[in-house]
Amino acid sequence: MSSTDNDPAPSLYAPREPVFPRRVSGWFRNLKWILMIFTLGIYYLTPWVRWDRGPNLPDQAVLIDLANRRFFFFWIEIWPHEFYFIAGLLIMAGLGLFLFTSALGRVWCGYACPQTVWTDLFILVERWIEGDRNARLRLHKQKKWDLRKARLRLTKWIAWALIGLATGGAWVFYFADAPTLFIDLLTGQAHPVAYTTMFVLTATTFFFGGIAREQICIYACPWPRIQAAMMDEDTLVVGYREWRGEPRKHSEAVKEGEPQGDCIDCMACVNVCPVGIDIRDGQQLECITCALCIDACDDIMTKIGKPRGLIDYMASTDEANERSGKPIKPVWQHILRPRTIMYTALWALVGFGLLFALFIRADIEMSVAPVRNPIFVTLSDGSIRNTYDVRLLNKHGEDRPFHITVSGNTALRVQLEGTSDESVNVPADSTYLQKVYVVAPAGSAPANAERTTFRIWIEDTSNGERAYKDTIFNGKDN
Repeated sequence: MSSTDNDPAPSLYAPREPVFPRRVSGWFRNLKWILMIFTLGIYYLTPWVRWDRGPNLPDQAVLIDLANRRFFFFWIEIWPHEFYFIAGLLIMAGLGLFLFTSALGRVWCGYACPQTVWTDLFILVERWIEGDRNARLRLHKQKKWDLRKARLRLTKWIAWALIGLATGGAWVFYFADAPTLFIDLLTGQAHPVAYTTMFVLTATTFFFGGIAREQICIYACPWPRIQAAMMDEDTLVVGYREWRGEPRKHSEAVKEGEPQGDCIDCMACVNVCPVGIDIRDGQQLECITCALCIDACDDIMTKIGKPRGLIDYMASTDEANERSGKPIKPVWQHILRPRTIMYTALWALVGFGLLFALFIRADIEMSVAPVRNPIFVTLSDGSIRNTYDVRLLNKHGEDRPFHITVSGNTALRVQLEGTSDESVNVPADSTYLQKVYVVAPAGSAPANAERTTFRIWIEDTSNGERAYKDTIFNGKDN
């Protein structure tokens, strides 16, 4: 038996090496701070913005009213049957993601993705409490727990939990009046669903932003696997100018006396990377195009008196042209190309379609459902009566009188259940179900025909706005 027979089998699993990014300053880092403050501000503060819609409507600017099945967004009110507006916005979001990816790679992932934004916030808190990269590494490698390590970790976890609690709390505020729900949450009178939702979101925010971090981007997110379909050789991504940086200071080529490249192997680009990769190894699935490595490398190049841009936003065609000494394309030519123009045109087309649908939609609507049991009733005088459930929708902020009539056959007449008039008062910003009887006199054409098409009209008598639905009158089969 050979000695190798007793060797343990190689492990197919490598334990995770936690990433502790170093603090960096620069243009891209400042842009990320601005976007983080902007996006978090929108998320946390939007439920508290008020918008006056009148005495009968909620005054919260953005509200998902599940109880009444409506969505309020400032002056826009979306009803359940208008869900195509939400679908259109989702399509625009997808096309926008395709557009930005085609032009600038995973720029969404690097700057505006919620996972990135909250991870940045959690790392910032961690840095405030435990120190910069080296201090956090020493604390991580310290196997023995002492009072200092326990105090720092507990403080960090409490801060993370409070951020997670604020995140879950802000989310539930979108589904109810924020000030009222806030008081109910503090006094223990809120619905159990609110507490459950806050607990789940607190736990997931704590885990995703504080514990998993880059693992979500690498393993859980599907976007890295499909982004290549949106990119081509003209897409601007973060890249390393190998032709200028190699050979590095510590490579064998330098030891043999060959000229040294600009890269001094300082590892600054690796130490600031939030996903822990080395951009000098080329494009990688893990790269989120946050460009922090550009800031770190530019800072080092400035200090050693070398030109900035060793790591930079560049396309694969730029690298080939630079190697051969040819001029590179200007940025606008990389961005304005057939692929991005197509995505922009589709995005704009969907947007204009939604705006057009929003401006032409009526403030009053109706639906008609014939009652099928029975299909018709023969009255004592021989006339035929059909029954219809007419649902009236009044989108105005005040009660409106609706007058109901029929057209298409002069023999038909209308009767409304519960009133001798042909008008009904529909409450503000609500639907109202009215049972409508349509009667055809004995011997008339509709009474003697098996099916007669006619139209039911409603008119808002306060402003003359009208709507209609076509339906069928069922008579005797002679």
